[in-house]
Amino acid sequence: MANFAELLQSYTDLKDLNGLNGNCRTAIRGVHYFRADGSSGRQPLLYKSGIIVVGQGRKEIHLGDQCVRYGAGDYLVIGVPLPLECEAFAEKGLPILGLSIDVPSRILHPLVDQISEHSKLPSSKPETSLSLVSESMGKPLANAFTRLLQCLHSDIESAVLGAAIVEEIIYRILQGPNGHVLFDLARHDGQYARVAKTLTHIHKEFASNITVESLAEQVNMSVSGFHKAFRQVTTESPLQYLKKVRLNKAKELIAADGKRVNDAATLVGYTSASQFSREFKRHFNASPKAYA
Repeated sequence: MANFAELLQSYTDLKDLNGLNGNCRTAIRGVHYFRADGSSGRQPLLYKSGIIVVGQGRKEIHLGDQCVRYGAGDYLVIGVPLPLECEAFAEKGLPILGLSIDVPSRILHPLVDQISEHSKLPSSKPETSLSLVSESMGKPLANAFTRLLQCLHSDIESAVLGAAIVEEIIYRILQGPNGHVLFDLARHDGQYARVAKTLTHIHKEFASNITVESLAEQVNMSVSGFHKAFRQVTTESPLQYLKKVRLNKAKELIAADGKRVNDAATLVGYTSASQFSREFKRHFNASPKAYA
């Protein structure tokens, strides 16, 4: 992946991003660049759904008892947004560099329909947690990612060719060993897709009064069946997941938007400031004021 790392650094220099610690959008819709100066300890983060590829450095992410390691030459497929813990490792004094790609339904569903016309779709795997999968890139996928980075160096190529390369990447992942993650996401009436729909609702309405009963009703499932399916996909109960989303959003409001602690607590749905502070400190191992 040396060439991929070189292209990432070249893009960093071109866009004057050597001071960035975090993520930013690129000229191609749904494609994000990320960079970190160095290693970071294990900490709670909210990972968006999509495809992540690392060109330099490596990461470990923890979801319940599951630990997934990925670095240069690997890609990660996340079917649904997940609150998890991440540890990052820089190597040889070089920054951590990579890309992430959204997988919108407007691209995923037509691809799944086209694939189904030519071959049998893989079976769903409800007995396993399908939301977090890492895999080494084969040559065709590595070539597609390389072309994507080359494309990002030119605004006109990003505008003309970018969307087609993103579609190719999603297609190649669908055809790869862990394509079932995205296939299950596209099954409207499947268990995984129903949980994904619920998660979309939670991320939009996290400040509202959300109950397990109302979530189960939205996707036409019994409360017990929904609870089991939700935990199977996320390793969390629905209310524990909601709490982590609220706390991560509150941290963002305090650290990035400069909101006061009590205001952030109210904005994410807490009615008790003391409860918010206790749960925040338990989750992040630091008080909300530490991020102000």
